[in-house]
Amino acid sequence: MLNVLLVCGSGASSGFMAANMRKEAAKRGLDMKITARSESEIENYIDEIDALMIGPHLQYLEDEMEERCEGTDVKVILMKPEYYSVLNGEKAIDHLLSVVGE
Repeated sequence: MLNVLLVCGSGASSGFMAANMRKEAAKRGLDMKITARSESEIENYIDEIDALMIGPHLQYLEDEMEERCEGTDVKVILMKPEYYSVLNGEKAIDHLLSVVGE
């Protein structure tokens, strides 16, 4: 199972994105757990995940999260505005899979 954490500022928009990604993952028969949290909660989950997807508006966190995840298998992925802004779960799953190589 691939454990994915999505983060945005408050957790609201990433919550909708996570729901759309879960639907798409189920449609494809992918074994994934996709949760959404606010960026303030990242530290609570970082040791339990395989991938961290960050909302495009939080790009400033990318380097810090890359450093934090160094030495682990966690992939840090900056979501693209073109699918994040319309909450396109299909494109988000495509992006995730292209990075994790599943």
